[in-house]
Amino acid sequence: MAVKQNNRNPFKGLQFTADIILWVVRWYLQFPISYRDLEHMLSDRGVKVDHTTLFRWIRAYAPELDKRVRPHLQMTNGSWRVDETYIRAKGQWIYLYGAVDARGQTIDFLLSPRRDAAAARRFFREALKQPHTVNPRTITVDKGAAYPIAAKAMKRDGELGRFAKFRQVKFLNNIVEQDHRRIKRLVLPGLGFKSFVSGSGTIAGYEAMAMMCKGHVASAPANDMMAQSDFVTALFSAAA
Repeated sequence: MAVKQNNRNPFKGLQFTADIILWVVRWYLQFPISYRDLEHMLSDRGVKVDHTTLFRWIRAYAPELDKRVRPHLQMTNGSWRVDETYIRAKGQWIYLYGAVDARGQTIDFLLSPRRDAAAARRFFREALKQPHTVNPRTITVDKGAAYPIAAKAMKRDGELGRFAKFRQVKFLNNIVEQDHRRIKRLVLPGLGFKSFVSGSGTIAGYEAMAMMCKGHVASAPANDMMAQSDFVTALFSAAA
């Protein structure tokens, strides 16, 4: 597997082995499960880990997984499908922006405390910085007023191709809405997030795991959990 190794050992000094930690990370980020349920599952396998420790693992390794997966993503195409949804964090609603291409491959995502033109513009900017994305030919959104305002300003400032076609066609966005429904299923067992920071990091992990499950990484095909496990192990330079 052609995965560049990281010489820094992210598991140094921990009581538990890397294979246990990565198993927890993969399962929590892929399936709708609570920390307490995961604690019971590990106990059934003879591994005693408190659910608060599992929370700390996810907070540490979920965003790290996203960061390490990104260089291995295959290129997306220029047909963007963009949408946002809401998620609860510390009793407040926050907004998750997401975009996929016409094949359903992830372009980018962003958690924002606000839902406005500034947030939409920030999301577009971040998406365009990713090495696996291209300047879009078309951007399909819902009827939200913020997107046209953000796109117009970015075209004016040369941040977005001036010939990019902007469409507001709801049924074409079913593919990105499915991604948001998946995120909400994963969040549900935990009844929301304790803070914006923990929500942002965990969602980054959800999205990174989803990229692999959708076949966005050539060496970790969709529906091949063994290959995905090997790929994650290689990313973290850990011997399974």
